[in-house]
Amino acid sequence: MQPTISAKERMQISRQAMPEQDAHQRSGNFKEVNLGFSEQLALLEAQRCIQCKEAKCIKGCPVMVNIPRFIKFITEGDLAGAARSLFGDNALPSISGRVCPQEEQCEGSCIRGVKGQPVAIGYLERFIADWARTQSGVLDAATPVPSGKKVAVIGAGPAGLTAAGELVKQGHEVTIYEALHKPGGVLVYGIPEFRLPKKIVAAEVDRLTKAGVKIECNVVIGRTYTIPELRVQFDALFIANGAGLPVFMNVPGENLKGVYAANEYLTRVNLMEAYDLQNTNTPVLIGKRVAVIGGGNVAMDAVRTAKRLGAEQAMIVYRRTKEEMPARVEEVHHAEHEGVDFQLLVAPLEVLGDEKRWVTGLKCNRMELGEPDASGRRKPQVIPGSEFVLECDVVVVAIGTKANPLLTATCPELKLNKWGNIETDANGMTSIPGVFAGGDIVRGAATVILAMGDGKNAAKAINGYLAQA
Repeated sequence: MQPTISAKERMQISRQAMPEQDAHQRSGNFKEVNLGFSEQLALLEAQRCIQCKEAKCIKGCPVMVNIPRFIKFITEGDLAGAARSLFGDNALPSISGRVCPQEEQCEGSCIRGVKGQPVAIGYLERFIADWARTQSGVLDAATPVPSGKKVAVIGAGPAGLTAAGELVKQGHEVTIYEALHKPGGVLVYGIPEFRLPKKIVAAEVDRLTKAGVKIECNVVIGRTYTIPELRVQFDALFIANGAGLPVFMNVPGENLKGVYAANEYLTRVNLMEAYDLQNTNTPVLIGKRVAVIGGGNVAMDAVRTAKRLGAEQAMIVYRRTKEEMPARVEEVHHAEHEGVDFQLLVAPLEVLGDEKRWVTGLKCNRMELGEPDASGRRKPQVIPGSEFVLECDVVVVAIGTKANPLLTATCPELKLNKWGNIETDANGMTSIPGVFAGGDIVRGAATVILAMGDGKNAAKAINGYLAQA
């Protein structure tokens, strides 16, 4: 039991910094950048929480983690209690603690942030999840009574894994069908090793399989099976296959050699391990000057990956300013420290190439910001006569993704919106009774934690549906 401290003493404790690799060293390797809190740092940070009566941080969390409760356990020195509390609310805390945009959600709602810095909730979540992974028996739970119901989950990404973890707790027989050869979805093909080590994802998946979740990989729904075929075999379905179809700029030259969609580029490097240049046969272009188009988290992942692969100049090309970037602030800072070149207020007009159709540059316009657009950000406008050429030999387009029609094309009964995303009601049920959906296939490209929230909410709704079936 830790000694109690007064509210005044809590307010005097500064936010603890996350230990991290040196910027120069990490820009040349794929090891994790953030090194994690020690127990001493975790205790200090936990003591900053003032245990609000109205915990706005919980409402700010898409999976509704009882944040004050697990933090209170830390302050009391009861790490096992903190782990049981956290894992009871969140199926994948090792992952969300690393990649969740806490500054916009739980930490963005933290009362401590009104006059100073919020409690580092994400760092504490990661600390407890990592600690629990090294402790045998801490998370052991009683085997639930079998319900006799079978649920199929399509996609082993954050939404699917979360839903499966919640459903298996209720005694349902859960089978996940994953199109790729490894479970994890965007967690393994999209997010680089230096942000989310694959061993962390594998450990979370292993915990779910030990709890009873079955996972079948290399199964493409829409080809191997269809939704109508699965609906006959299972009592309920949850579709969480994501939105992995790349969006391009629709400018001349995008079909030149040396142009990648960001998800292909990252899949080659992450899932297919092209980053391990000495021990893999997966090809990937290692350009001297790499231009990544976009300002979101995927763009940051791609440009930081290019830097680590050996690019002499790794550039972000973004048509607004840094303040409008949708990427996490921490990721932007890390990119800056690692030497990424930010070409801001710049919009590509054309990809240029040589006589052999290899990329040689980007023809661009300089931009200025006008009035806010529908997203609330100031709309970029072309500065007349500002055309220039940005020399590069690899271009990575990271401006978003959309729904892949492979699954939905084989199930015309599924109602879709104008973007090809699946429509659902307030409980996540689609136009087909017993078939639910969540994550990017419903929302469009969004964050890991929002997908996890959809998975948790859908699992609750599925459980209620099965109870009435």
